[in-house]
Amino acid sequence: MGELPAKVSIREVGPRDGLQNEDPVPTGAKIKLLDALSATGVGRIEAVSFVHPKAIPQMADADEVWAGATPADGVRYSALVPNSRGARRALAAGFTEVEVVVSASDTHNRRNVNRSTAESLDDIAGLIALLHDAGATAEVIVATSFGCPYEGDVDPARVAGIVDRVLADGADRIAFGDTTGMGTPRRVRELVSAVRERQPDAPLLLHFHNTRGTALANLLTALELGVTEFDASVGGLGGCPYAPGASGNVATEEVVHMLHDMGVDTGIDLDRLIEVAEYAEEIVGRQLPSGVLRAGPRTRLG
Repeated sequence: MGELPAKVSIREVGPRDGLQNEDPVPTGAKIKLLDALSATGVGRIEAVSFVHPKAIPQMADADEVWAGATPADGVRYSALVPNSRGARRALAAGFTEVEVVVSASDTHNRRNVNRSTAESLDDIAGLIALLHDAGATAEVIVATSFGCPYEGDVDPARVAGIVDRVLADGADRIAFGDTTGMGTPRRVRELVSAVRERQPDAPLLLHFHNTRGTALANLLTALELGVTEFDASVGGLGGCPYAPGASGNVATEEVVHMLHDMGVDTGIDLDRLIEVAEYAEEIVGRQLPSGVLRAGPRTRLG
């Protein structure tokens, strides 16, 4: 095993990516979840997405949720947008960190936004300029980076080419989404290496799903490659409404539990986080997949 970093940054995505794949949750419960997560010590939270309510009805109350939340000092909040209209809504709401998604596979991109990958990249170039003109940063999330449920394997060189394009257009950060949990440690190593060969200094964030039980192994592999920024979702909430079989994101408490035992600091209070996971389970009305939520941390004795 290679030397691990002393500290990593986790972006909590439960309030957005987590809840978008559940039955609609009341606005007040969303606000309570967001505020509770803000008190765990997490440094970054993906709070809402500004999408058309017909596309993702679970996010129809994004403005109300953000207006009712109490941002915590030291926490960076971001919003996901699909286009320039969503970007303007995010900016009007006060967000200075904004994310936009493009899929590495054309089929998934068309299912998601009814455009080819190339067409979306052209749109994103203008969106980046819009955000920068307003003083905000732009993160480009490349979905299906490790495989597509419609097309199968995705060539790392194709993903690296997308990274080249969006960085040339001014993207501030790149994230790779394992949209349906097709990633394995081998594929993580291949993708990160392919990108690093061409863009050694690009800020990278990885977003793993645990659909096939490989998320923690994938995360550890990325750590060994020097990646220090990751998405995770409280309780393992989440999925993708445009991808069959896309079960939840890796659970934040599982990531924190593993990293802390390995001496890697996240800044997150695990006990508080587990309490929030219990609340998340309550508001969605189903058992969440997190093993640490079920069994507690390894230090909990009978």
